[in-house]
Amino acid sequence: MLSIIKKLPYRSLTLVFLTYSVFGWILSQENLPTFAWLLVVISVVILVAGITTPYTKTVKYVRVLFNTKLKSFGFAVLGAFLFFLIFAEFRIFLDIMLIISATILVRLDFQMAGIKETQAFFLTSLFSISGLMLGFLLNLLI
Repeated sequence: MLSIIKKLPYRSLTLVFLTYSVFGWILSQENLPTFAWLLVVISVVILVAGITTPYTKTVKYVRVLFNTKLKSFGFAVLGAFLFFLIFAEFRIFLDIMLIISATILVRLDFQMAGIKETQAFFLTSLFSISGLMLGFLLNLLI
């Protein structure tokens, strides 16, 4: 346990924590219902899981997603919607790209430190969700 603490990439974990704190702050200003917050937390966990899983498992899941024409069409529509977000809501797009980039940076730092995927997933999830909740709480207090 002590050796894992020495190996932790504190700079990138701090960046993830701050990034998700800002994201939580922005979302808390929208006065979302509890169900929407639950969806956000689930989305964060899915994003972290998608980034921290090994490449071979990711390829296996992507093949399942594109094995029918209906699923391929759905992802094409989703891609078109995301492309629309790039132009229509550039601020949202930048926030999403910052979150993804910070999470990928932590994943790479964990990989370089030799930390296992499951430990990287749990630590990244912990810092992401705690940052999200801190942003929410700071907006309530201020």
